[in-house]
Amino acid sequence: MKNLFVRFVKDASGATAIEYGLIAAGISVAIIAVVNGLGSTLNTKFNSISTQLH
Repeated sequence: MKNLFVRFVKDASGATAIEYGLIAAGISVAIIAVVNGLGSTLNTKFNSISTQLH
């Protein structure tokens, strides 16, 4: 039983997977923030053009 516990504590593959998951989540949040800001800017621009055309 002690040997099993020692192997579990030394195994870092689970920690690595969690780290990659956190990095992916951070990148996703950054992409969503940029797309959201860009979408708002484009929406304002298209509304401005639409108003000028009418």
